[in-house]
Amino acid sequence: MPPSATPDGARRAIVALLAVVFVNMAGFGVVIPLLPFYGRAFHASTFQIGVMFSAFAVGQLFAESFWGRLSDRIGRRPVLLATISGAAAAYVGLAFAPNMAIACLVRLIGGFMSGNISTIQGYIADVTPPLHRPSRLGHLGAAFSMGFVTGPGLGGLLAKPSAGVAGFQAPLLAAAALAGLAALCVALFVRETRHEEHAKIQQRPRLEVAREAFAHPVIGRTLIAAFIIISGFAGIEATYGLWTQARFGWGPRQIGFAFMAIGVTGALGQGLITGPLARQFGPARVLTWGLAMVGTGMLVQLLSPNWPIAMAGFFTVSFGQCLTFPNISALISQSAPAERQGEVLGLNMSMNCLARIGGPLWASAAFAHISIGAPFATAAALIAPGLLLAQQVTARVRMAR
Repeated sequence: MPPSATPDGARRAIVALLAVVFVNMAGFGVVIPLLPFYGRAFHASTFQIGVMFSAFAVGQLFAESFWGRLSDRIGRRPVLLATISGAAAAYVGLAFAPNMAIACLVRLIGGFMSGNISTIQGYIADVTPPLHRPSRLGHLGAAFSMGFVTGPGLGGLLAKPSAGVAGFQAPLLAAAALAGLAALCVALFVRETRHEEHAKIQQRPRLEVAREAFAHPVIGRTLIAAFIIISGFAGIEATYGLWTQARFGWGPRQIGFAFMAIGVTGALGQGLITGPLARQFGPARVLTWGLAMVGTGMLVQLLSPNWPIAMAGFFTVSFGQCLTFPNISALISQSAPAERQGEVLGLNMSMNCLARIGGPLWASAAFAHISIGAPFATAAALIAPGLLLAQQVTARVRMAR
């Protein structure tokens, strides 16, 4: 029996992986709030900034399914080592990019090397009974959020926008160092969960995997709901810094501290609340509640007369996401065969990446040519079909019992 198969071994494996996720996401969190200002340092248009965000998602689109399937075959640990080390190198490349075109290319490569979320989720599923997966995936989300507590504040303090592009080198190199530390943690503390018998599983064509997943009454609807929701949210993510700058005169430092506050909300919500609610009411029902909160928060931000009310909407969205995203992953994981966890979760992440390609492109164009509030209006409107699909999933899960 592998060490991770015992209860104590599973707990140690989870703790080690959560530490890796925290450190890696701290590096990621350093960069994300700064990217709109980084693009402006190259005199990029709003649409070009949207392209830079989308380039990362294009890389992830091709990566998630690839890395997820590969981790099913060769193991989670080598995939995590390769991807996190590659992400560290991409941060260094972004720090020294000479122009916007190279920056977008580096972001594309960085997205490919960062496409390991399905591998991490697959690791969690390997060592966690189905009943406890919403809670464990909530803890994973909390580690992500805690990374965002540390990262944006650090990025805001290190960035020097007045120095132009060079003013963003320090936070980008800090992100590279944190990713390097995460890779070292994988090498030292994360044990393998996939074993020789899993390598013998025949890999099926991706189209066949997708067709089977979308035909499933729970997985298919959950995948579509996630795609719709993330399309709207990714657009907000790409334009949020520009929106707060236009509405409230904020810069990198204020954005960094705002994301820190949201990170605390996410960590507490996913670490303490999501799991117990999912165990008591079921992940499908809690997903519906989370979507309702996300839609409400988007509307509050759209209509906010001042920044405190806008931040209240931001907090509402953040808490709604605490209830939404871990339960999307849990529903998919619980419905997928054990030997196909990485494969199906990789398909989910590929769908998310498609959403993150189109969302920023639409939002940046709408921000520039319709109104600065158009991305929020779009995101709020997309919650309605997401809610309908979530209610259908709830009914399907109830029928399956």
